[in-house]
Amino acid sequence: MNIIAIGGGGFTHGTDPQLENYILGTVGIAQPKIGFLATASEDDETKITRFYERFKSCGKPTHLPMSSSKAQLETWTLRQDVVYVGGGNTNNMINIWQQWGLPEILRIALSQNITLAGVSAGAVCWFETALSDSTGKGLHPLPCLGLLSGSCCPHFDEADSQRRQSFVKLIADGALQNGIGIDDGVAVHYQNGEIFNVVSARPDARAYVVKASGNEAVTNTLAVNVLPPSIEH
Repeated sequence: MNIIAIGGGGFTHGTDPQLENYILGTVGIAQPKIGFLATASEDDETKITRFYERFKSCGKPTHLPMSSSKAQLETWTLRQDVVYVGGGNTNNMINIWQQWGLPEILRIALSQNITLAGVSAGAVCWFETALSDSTGKGLHPLPCLGLLSGSCCPHFDEADSQRRQSFVKLIADGALQNGIGIDDGVAVHYQNGEIFNVVSARPDARAYVVKASGNEAVTNTLAVNVLPPSIEH
């Protein structure tokens, strides 16, 4: 059972094609069915267009519009080989999914060995909790789907943000579970709920485990496999 969380970047930004190649490589099918959920960006047309441009030559891409009926959700989701979740507003996305009943369908998809992947909001949504600013009240813990234990913070390397500092402090204070911070350009691959591999499309980008230790939090850098430059399939 594969879940792949990307800290930031990827096809929606026109970067890091190695990460998508890696995701496709987990499926083991020449032309996999790849489904895109752009709920977090309210079906942003630019992101959807880039999705089809990225995957049209290496798979069978489709997306699930927000206008879809509830009856279509399960059929569409469970016929994919990969479900890829785009970035945007995590809080809005989770609320909409709950109204649709999609979280349970995604759990079924995972049990059927459909690879679940995503970037930013699409990375943190799989965990119990995310560090998020998506409610407009600053960075704070946000309950998510709980398919992976612990917490997650994307864009961990953003120099002009407070994400790293806030994540570490909230874990030290006990307001967040122990978790993982992921730089842009990095994918953390979970198999059966455990970290299986960490890959980076950028030489200096990494992922980090952050754990409470007494009144502090300790940050440890995970071993990473830097992917060689590649072209899109």
